[in-house]
Amino acid sequence: MEFHNKKKYISFLKFKRDFQKYSLEKVRSYELVLFWLKNRLNRNQFLILSGILVGCTAGLAGVLLKAVVHYIHQLIVTKVHFEYQVLFYIVFPFLGIVLTTITVLTVFKGQDRKGIGAVLYEIAQNSSIISRVKMYSQMVQSAITVGLGGSAGLESPMAVTGAAIGSNYAQTYKLGYKERTLLLAAGATAGIAAAFNAPIAGIMFAFEILLTGVVFSDFIPLVVAAICGSLLSRVLLEDDVLFRFYARQSFNYHNILYYLILGLVAGFYARYFVIISQYIEHFIKKLRLSRLRVAMLGGAALSLLCLLLPPLFGEGYTIVKAFADGNAQGVLHNSFFRYFETGNWTLIIFLVLICLLKAFATSITIHSGGNGGNFAPSLFAGGTLGFLFAVICTQLGFEEVPVSNLVLAGMAGVMSGALYAPLTAIFLIAESSLGYDLFIPLMIVSVISYLIARWFSVLPPDFKALATQGKIFTHEHDKNLLSLLHTADLIDKQSQIISPHNTITDLQEAIKNGNKNIFAVLDDVGHLTGVLTLDDIRPILFNKDLEGIHSVQQLMKAPVAIIHPWQLLPEIIKIFDDTNAWQLPVTDENNRFIGFISKSVILSSYRQLLKEYSVG
Repeated sequence: MEFHNKKKYISFLKFKRDFQKYSLEKVRSYELVLFWLKNRLNRNQFLILSGILVGCTAGLAGVLLKAVVHYIHQLIVTKVHFEYQVLFYIVFPFLGIVLTTITVLTVFKGQDRKGIGAVLYEIAQNSSIISRVKMYSQMVQSAITVGLGGSAGLESPMAVTGAAIGSNYAQTYKLGYKERTLLLAAGATAGIAAAFNAPIAGIMFAFEILLTGVVFSDFIPLVVAAICGSLLSRVLLEDDVLFRFYARQSFNYHNILYYLILGLVAGFYARYFVIISQYIEHFIKKLRLSRLRVAMLGGAALSLLCLLLPPLFGEGYTIVKAFADGNAQGVLHNSFFRYFETGNWTLIIFLVLICLLKAFATSITIHSGGNGGNFAPSLFAGGTLGFLFAVICTQLGFEEVPVSNLVLAGMAGVMSGALYAPLTAIFLIAESSLGYDLFIPLMIVSVISYLIARWFSVLPPDFKALATQGKIFTHEHDKNLLSLLHTADLIDKQSQIISPHNTITDLQEAIKNGNKNIFAVLDDVGHLTGVLTLDDIRPILFNKDLEGIHSVQQLMKAPVAIIHPWQLLPEIIKIFDDTNAWQLPVTDENNRFIGFISKSVILSSYRQLLKEYSVG
């Protein structure tokens, strides 16, 4: 066989090598085709192809999960009489949380790390490598939880599933960190796009939340993945399953005051939602019960809430659609409030209770053993809040209140403040309502809510602990790279040590036989008592007229600072800068010497990371 093109010959050799290697590993036939394409296509072409494949796979997973849960809810809520629904509200939410916990403990061996925080952790600390189990575990768990009435959303599990699909695709085809992270984000983008039939919102989600602190010039794979996910949901799901709103009014600038006030209300409500979530999480941890008992307790509490207020059952999108369509009385009638006089004030009390207790229902669902996310709850609560605000304005005598628009703007506002994702919220509602003329009110409400949220906490509360520990990326790119370096890996444990009782002669011999310019002075049990540097002792060692100095103890100095192995690199760099030192000793909690850490080693490792993680 002749090859007239050197590049084609090299490509042939690479494919031949890969074919021989992977044919021994039981690689599927379609994978061999993709390996061949990988060697034939350039990097950008293969990434676009990968974006299509990952987007279609993640989109199909999202569509399947969405459809299954929707039809379960339809069977319970619309096909069954209210008296029988009461029984379901008592039994199903309890079973959902308990069965999810049992599934996690038995099938998945207790591995239940969930939520977007888990994906951010894998990006920052595990080179974007996600376990294969995540490609289906989140779907199974969330289907049980939300399908049986858990007051949470499917979007976060869909995003985690898509991210796992993208990561494992990249691992299968031996792609590097940058490509692996990109396809991870593409999978999550497709999952969100499929959930809402909103491709732009999916892309915004990737850039605002997943790729925080990661700079990318390649974005076409994200776009094609979002298109694939959105198209699949549009083609395969019926209109009543899709997150779609048709009732809205045109934007009237005379109504600007409504949106300004709603933005303030949404911002403070989002903060309330976050605080309740943190309170429930801490309360459950303090119980110190087994996971199954916590699930039973949480399931019982959730069932009681759903019994009292049926709109808390499941995702709640149909309820918000009813509010936007002006069918609030139908929602009210499908609850125990049907037995009261159904006036406007009854409706207001009903809506206030939903807003207040939705935060409890969602937090109990997620933290007691269920699996789900805050996407749907924040949208549901925001829509209810917007409708409540509109009803109050109408009751106070205001005319031409834009009820449907306030419902939509409330959804964007609470989501923006609760998830710290204003762009995602704006485009999500604009795409879902075909309300691109509502961009101005959506931006007003979302930005005000977001600013209020950041006023209370600069970092998203859900990720604050991980960010503070340096375990996930933030917007500070330099600190992100430093967080990838671990102090324990940079310690020179082959340091030269000497006893404070050694003589000057012993010190001279150690210098002669050693290759370090710093000594750790340790006592008999290995405690650090001081340090010696060549710069400090050189004038003394070669001074023949020196009298009165007989031991190392007389020469050693206290270190200007001491490092501990659990300290993070940004903190250590600051200590080096403050002390102007280049080497510092590292000790454990008992002051036992471990080794020295060098500023030059840290900087060298940082430069290497910068080279590896920079985008070409």
